[in-house]
Amino acid sequence: MSGTVSRCVKAVWWKELMNLFEMSAAEAAAAIQAGETTSEELVQACLDRIATLEDTVGAWAHLDPEYALQQARDADLHRRSGMSVGPLHGVPVGVKDIFDTRDMPTEDGTALHAGRTPAYDATAVALLREAGAVIMGKTITTELAVYAPGKTRNPHDPARTPGGSSSGSAAAVAAQMVPLAIGTQTNGSVIRPASYCGVYGYKPSHGLISRYRVLQQSRALDQVGVFGRTVGDVALLAEQLMSFDERDPDMRPRSRPRLIGTATEEPLVPPRLAFVKTPAWDQADKDVQDAFAELTEFLGDGVEELDLSDLLENVVNWHRTIMEADLARSFRLEYERGKESLSATLREMIERGQQCLAVDFNDALEQFPALNSALEEILLEYDAIITPATTGEAPAGLETTGSPVFCTPWTFLGMPSISVPILQGSNGMPIGVQMTAARNDDARLLRTANWLVQRVEA
Repeated sequence: MSGTVSRCVKAVWWKELMNLFEMSAAEAAAAIQAGETTSEELVQACLDRIATLEDTVGAWAHLDPEYALQQARDADLHRRSGMSVGPLHGVPVGVKDIFDTRDMPTEDGTALHAGRTPAYDATAVALLREAGAVIMGKTITTELAVYAPGKTRNPHDPARTPGGSSSGSAAAVAAQMVPLAIGTQTNGSVIRPASYCGVYGYKPSHGLISRYRVLQQSRALDQVGVFGRTVGDVALLAEQLMSFDERDPDMRPRSRPRLIGTATEEPLVPPRLAFVKTPAWDQADKDVQDAFAELTEFLGDGVEELDLSDLLENVVNWHRTIMEADLARSFRLEYERGKESLSATLREMIERGQQCLAVDFNDALEQFPALNSALEEILLEYDAIITPATTGEAPAGLETTGSPVFCTPWTFLGMPSISVPILQGSNGMPIGVQMTAARNDDARLLRTANWLVQRVEA
């Protein structure tokens, strides 16, 4: 059989046995590069899916179908010309609407920025283009990426929140509108919506992905994260974004972490996990407490419960001090020029931040080195910490995006975290297991997460 005929048969196989929009990002990239499908076919399948579900889910702040298709056609032409292609060539990616995009509006989830059209891309968006991705459109964010919800609903139950602030990104991946999306986390804005929507959400270590031309809340706390359908997918996406950018003051020159290869490797020995309830355990629903009791029993000798209550006791207060003071600084102009257009929740946070004493702010910042050092010492004995990603299933109603309290310690410390969707609540809604590792131990964290998923699924 000739190579051309063989490729045609493979292409028919993809189209007949699965919808293109169901493919993981890794499968889609491989199929496009092998000529088994085209980027245009994949993007059209995703657009058809969006057309079917968007009125219910509401994941998109900006979507231009013809422009998405034009990017796909250009990607296909590029491949047919014989030129080299990137790891995400032709794969559609959703972009949270706080990343600047030179060819799309970036309105940050607020009427105060309506019509804002940047002249340049955020570094993360530029790296997506460099990797060959199709920028599908801009996904809904909460107001200025804080707490006031946008229009997005949970794809599993439209009467429930998708979480926030990266609500549209998580929901778009969960609804199979796109295989990948990017977001940000200052408290729980990647891990929480990933848990509620039942997808993989990965927040790398602080300083591994550039935040240049991304809406800033807090330099100390803001981190870029990614969403996908598998551990391999989030590794594939994140690795493309981990390129040094001197315009982000918290990045340092280093080699790009080898996430993709490591994430899918079999560990040489079974990983050891530490189960940490955190001081927020009493806020966890019975569903979560029961599910973790079953999980730890299933893991047996592979997991040990650690009590870190004393170490983490004040983290939520320190995080709140930094976040609210930085919100007051970052959104000073929005508050001065249009505070009546801001939600009551955000106004109150800004006003508390305005009253923050410099001594309290600096005291909170000074906690980072000692706490990270203590946890790095603990994590010499364990491959990862496991905790709940959220207090329970996605809350009913759309007035809140849920509590980020189980995410706060690890975001505060800039440690890498991933939510893996392996649990389910009593209402049939997904619940994520949050896994965390020492700062800059991202590759091992992803390998351990992949191991846990495979073991549970088996």
